Amino acid sequence: MQKNISGIQQVGIGIPNVLEAWDWYHKNFSMDTPVFNDEGWAELMLPYTGGQPQKRQAILALNMKGGGGFEIWQYKSRTPEKAKFDIQLGDLGIFAVKVKTESVKETYQEFKKKNISILSKIEKDPLGKEFFFVNDPYGNIFQMVENKEWFSLNGTLTGGAEGVIIGVTDMEKSMDFYNEMLGYDKVVFDTNGKFDAFSSLPGGTNSFRRVLLTHTEPRKGPFSKLFGSSTIELIQVTDRKAQKIFKDRFWGDLGFIHLCFDIGGMNVFREQCKAAGHEFTVDSRRPNGVELDVFDMGEASGDFAYIEDPDGTLIELVEAHRVPLVKKIGWYLDLSKRNRAKALPNWMVKMLKLKTVKKVKV
Repeated sequence: MQKNISGIQQVGIGIPNVLEAWDWYHKNFSMDTPVFNDEGWAELMLPYTGGQPQKRQAILALNMKGGGGFEIWQYKSRTPEKAKFDIQLGDLGIFAVKVKTESVKETYQEFKKKNISILSKIEKDPLGKEFFFVNDPYGNIFQMVENKEWFSLNGTLTGGAEGVIIGVTDMEKSMDFYNEMLGYDKVVFDTNGKFDAFSSLPGGTNSFRRVLLTHTEPRKGPFSKLFGSSTIELIQVTDRKAQKIFKDRFWGDLGFIHLCFDIGGMNVFREQCKAAGHEFTVDSRRPNGVELDVFDMGEASGDFAYIEDPDGTLIELVEAHRVPLVKKIGWYLDLSKRNRAKALPNWMVKMLKLKTVKKVKV
């Protein structure tokens, strides 16, 4: 089997109240389709949870218009911690999530009417593409970016995640990592200096090297049409020392905890990552060298693993085997015997809409 990447499946978000947060993302980003809502113990993430299993609740919610989802994550066995310093642009880790929208201008006006915390006016990137930044109620930053690639139209302006902004220390080393491991082989822009478009962000008045990456090859895999193409924006601050966003904290604490890719060929990834010096730090199939059955996440199942980018940002790889559609009648999408490089028919992916909820029960 060869390896392939379907796209960004989700971005993990550590939250103090999972249902309250999902309600906000549902109302404002149309994240209304839960793939799973699972409460249990995170037993395999010991390298990042103080060496002890931690109880948690996690909801993976999608916007069926297209793009990656949000894995909304809350500790149940401890109080999640925030960073002990003010996170600034260029600090190491995921600083912001890029969210797709049909129209930046219309979304800006809609968010103003909703009294959402807007951090910036409409700005332009080095290629003239418009965007603006907003805060959620927990201080997480989202960049609204215009996009014309959609899986389906649902009457909303926003879609799912298109990508992320990640702080790095060595741009060349990070570019190599995201190219070799995850296929981001195309440089959209590479520029240095101070950027007026960042001036409203914490630390945004510093000097940066700023590189936007994407992939030349279309993503392949069961959900590739839903997730679509994506970008990674790497930010290296050049006039101050960057701090690790999750310094002295656990994975699952408050903020953006990981970037997750839907993949095929986990065994191939395992060997490639090891050969490249980015060995899996967590592996649901082989914890401590012991083979396990397929990992269950409530109603969904599959394999997952974690690697770290050169600055320790966590990248999750998920090879889904079973995706629930209608739990009451035991109706699932079984992916275990499908060609991992082939997209599912649109009608089959759209069956996930059966899980769409009109209102979150907070």
